[in-house]
Amino acid sequence: MALVPPNPAATIIDSTKDNACTPEHCFYAFDTLYCALTSAKPIPPTFQDDKYPLFVTWNTRSSRPGRAPRLRGCIGNFEPMTLGDGIADYALISAFRDSRFRKIEKSELESLECGISLLTDFEDADSYLDWTIGVHGIQITFPHPSLIPSSSSNTPSPFSSSLNLPKVANKQRFSATYLPDVIPEQGWDKIEAVDSAIQKAGWTGRITEDIRRSVKLRRYQSSMCVVGWDEYIQWRHMHEGNP
Repeated sequence: MALVPPNPAATIIDSTKDNACTPEHCFYAFDTLYCALTSAKPIPPTFQDDKYPLFVTWNTRSSRPGRAPRLRGCIGNFEPMTLGDGIADYALISAFRDSRFRKIEKSELESLECGISLLTDFEDADSYLDWTIGVHGIQITFPHPSLIPSSSSNTPSPFSSSLNLPKVANKQRFSATYLPDVIPEQGWDKIEAVDSAIQKAGWTGRITEDIRRSVKLRRYQSSMCVVGWDEYIQWRHMHEGNP
């Protein structure tokens, strides 16, 4: 889930009313990783220790002008957690334990950017189409397709059949999420986004309208901020008293 800013300066992308995420949150995540990879002493956070579900994303910025950053790690939690502990924990989890990538190394620090997404406004959608691109992220769950009653319609529908599906064990369910910025970044429409999430959840078969209608979708919003290494190291020098 790449959090891609339009320019290398610290960027705030806010789809909530309270401007929850600030560059300070990203600086703290960067500082946690920097201190884990060096002998530096961490700088204590000064932001309010509120509770939010959150994701931490690391990207590698390209040395070529105009090239989009590449995802380097992204892991989060949908359970609200205090920001101090949550950001520190997931800064390292996303840097070292994202199974899609090797661990981030000290030599990479100067090419990195950090994105924090604080998640808000969770709502159960009426169907897999009941959300807005550019506003909502989506969290989907659906049962194994062998358990889904078939229907005769292949027409995309704003109605869901998920309320009538049998209850099944967790091991027979699939789940996935996309943060709000990912879907417009990829240029997907709603069906393309849901289909991609179904594949991301681990389903490798053909995606039918019955599978889409089986999806239980939770929509949410986020307040997001992104900073790069240069902004972080300037922040650290200021807090250390260096010029």
